[in-house]
Amino acid sequence: MSRERDVKGGANAPASIRWRDGRLWLLDQRKLPDAVVYEEQRSARDVASSIAQMTVRGAPAIGIAAAYGMALAAKAGEPLPAAAATLIAARPTAVNLAWAVQRVLAAPSPEAAAVAIHQEDVAMCQAIGANGVGLIDDGCAALTHCNAGALAVSTLGTATAPLYLAHAAGKRFSVFVDETRPALQGARLTAWELLRAGLDVTLICDSAAAHLMAEGGIDLVIVGADRVAANGDVVNKIGTRALAIVSRYHGVPFYVALPASTFDPAAANGAAVVIEERDAGEVTGPIPAPPGVAARNPAFDVTPAELVTAWITDRGRFHTAAELGGLAA
Repeated sequence: MSRERDVKGGANAPASIRWRDGRLWLLDQRKLPDAVVYEEQRSARDVASSIAQMTVRGAPAIGIAAAYGMALAAKAGEPLPAAAATLIAARPTAVNLAWAVQRVLAAPSPEAAAVAIHQEDVAMCQAIGANGVGLIDDGCAALTHCNAGALAVSTLGTATAPLYLAHAAGKRFSVFVDETRPALQGARLTAWELLRAGLDVTLICDSAAAHLMAEGGIDLVIVGADRVAANGDVVNKIGTRALAIVSRYHGVPFYVALPASTFDPAAANGAAVVIEERDAGEVTGPIPAPPGVAARNPAFDVTPAELVTAWITDRGRFHTAAELGGLAA
């Protein structure tokens, strides 16, 4: 019997990944929110290209997609080490990508391993939500950055999982969403999926967060992570560091939600992580920039551990980097 995995995203969001009868489809997140379009992936090289082009994005989701890419390679009789190298090279910063590929590479059945990773991700989302839902009080206002929601994983998301569970429990609260330049994942993805779920959502410019905090309008910040180093430094979407700094200045708690697979004990600190630099055209293309102007486009930044109030994981909530180190066990 063939193995299948088609997990519906959290609270009415479409599943980011579909695996049926040994075939793989990825939701093209570049087309959201205007259209819900799935693209079939026929090889590990197709999956690697989709990851690089951000057809699929979010640290856990690209790990799941890459795992299925390895299963496609095995089905086609391709050399798995070569497929693994191609997939890992697609994006260098998120540790889940290499973690998933290496796990499948070492498994006796690539398809079974990929399905297991997908199934475990569902349980991971629920556990993060359960460990963070107590932070969401009636009447509070939470702020999130980029998309660490259902579209970035298999179901409820990481940073959004506590929000979804609090909403399901009948709590009344509001969510502010940073637009997240330059690809606008907050505007296109997070605001879209939270609205579909019936949450109270307000979209803001990235640079407006400090102003809202100064007005007393933000009670807590919850973000996801693409990699967390051994010392607790957080590598996440560009703009996260600035948000953590202004949160500290205004006395707003700053939480990071992540699965254990995003913790990287091999990276001593954030400086040890390769920060992906994407095409400068993503910065200059959508706006009336003068022709020929130079542009930088780092996709991620590093938030020092000292700015994190707590790390919310599928294994509990940790308040110190030393406690967080237990995830490596």
